[in-house]
Amino acid sequence: MDAGSVTSSPSKSQSRCPLQEQFLQRRNSRENLDRFIPNRSAMDFDYARYMLTEAIKGKENPMPSSPSREAYRKHLAESLNMNRTRILAFKNKPPTPIEAFPSECTSSVQQSKPAKARRFIPQTSERTLDAPDIVDDYYLNLLDWGSRNVLAIALGSTVYLWDATDGNTSELVTVDDESGPVTSVKFAPDGNHISVGLNNSDVQLWDSTSNRLLRTLKGGHQSRVGALDWNNHILTTGGMDGRIVNNDVRIRSHIVETYSGHHQEVCGLKWSASGQQLASGGNDNLLHIWDRSMASVNSPTQYLHRLEDHTAAVKALAWCPFQANLLASGGGGGDKCIKFWNTHTGACLNSVDTGSQVCALLWNKNERELLSSHGFTQNQLTLWKYPSMVKMAELTGHTSRVLFMAQSPDGCTVASAAGDETLRFWNVFGQPEVAAKAAPKATPEPFANVNRIR
Repeated sequence: MDAGSVTSSPSKSQSRCPLQEQFLQRRNSRENLDRFIPNRSAMDFDYARYMLTEAIKGKENPMPSSPSREAYRKHLAESLNMNRTRILAFKNKPPTPIEAFPSECTSSVQQSKPAKARRFIPQTSERTLDAPDIVDDYYLNLLDWGSRNVLAIALGSTVYLWDATDGNTSELVTVDDESGPVTSVKFAPDGNHISVGLNNSDVQLWDSTSNRLLRTLKGGHQSRVGALDWNNHILTTGGMDGRIVNNDVRIRSHIVETYSGHHQEVCGLKWSASGQQLASGGNDNLLHIWDRSMASVNSPTQYLHRLEDHTAAVKALAWCPFQANLLASGGGGGDKCIKFWNTHTGACLNSVDTGSQVCALLWNKNERELLSSHGFTQNQLTLWKYPSMVKMAELTGHTSRVLFMAQSPDGCTVASAAGDETLRFWNVFGQPEVAAKAAPKATPEPFANVNRIR
């Protein structure tokens, strides 16, 4: 796949202050002067004549008046509306505006829907960590962020754990040369146990809290395992042999179902939130949707939909958190498109050409937004507004294709790893609204009964 470095654009020699650009240029004092033409239809000529003549008489022949006569004059002026001070009228009185809605309704609407402040999206990463010896391979999945706020990353033949709470780093396992390098990592839903796919087709299950190997799954594949995902106690694995295997980690004979449909390496696997549908993408440019209710134990399971619209490998997959049957998929360097699917009908709802290889996709858990990571030429992360797919921000900093992304448990921070051997953290999704969030559901424990793991 394409790889490249970011080329710096020439800086502008002269930059103007944005505040100055908002000021309008002052006009010449002689331009556009009003002539103040009186409006004859709005004037009372009888009143104007009376006021002018009375004022002249009063100045030329001032006469003393008694208090009773003065009181009578004021009363007469009030009765005849003669206390006005202006003689000339320059415009008619504007008509009284008619309200489309009662003031009570508009005030209640404004109170119920206050204006939402625009979220600030930082354009640079808030933290950068070294990731030496990370395998620059588009088809692998070497980064994951568990529900216990611990991040796992595979660097060569070693899996490291980074605790986001205190920043401590520890080594989980280093495999030998015959088994390695590590080709995939994925935390179980409980956040304590982690699956590790290897180049020799084995899959190891580890307890990350005690750094203890629980078991090794063998026999599911003939070559490396580059894709993993959990569905409660079922660990689904995808291999370079094109096979997809469901492994029940609670029993000795762990292979319970197989899915047959891909002809080349499976590089993307994602279970829906309900656990009823599985999306798989492969190097054969195919995207499959599998239904758990159609799974067969004795024979390979038939897919629900085979989607052939992509023209390159399909690795980036993301189920929408606010619409159960909506799936986003991204194509490789020969495709460069993000596509949206109705997984019930198999219909393609939209397709957007991003202009570069799509390596990973993540939905915002708190807003209707989608984040994509890309390869050559900008190696950027792009934030899209859904469903308009208007670009909200482009985050740059990586100098090689951004192969992997993982989201923090609270949904705010995104970690990205690239071929430039750096791990960057981006505060791209903002802060969650704690008051609006529902109580967290109980996390299923696939290893609740450790004695049954053999």
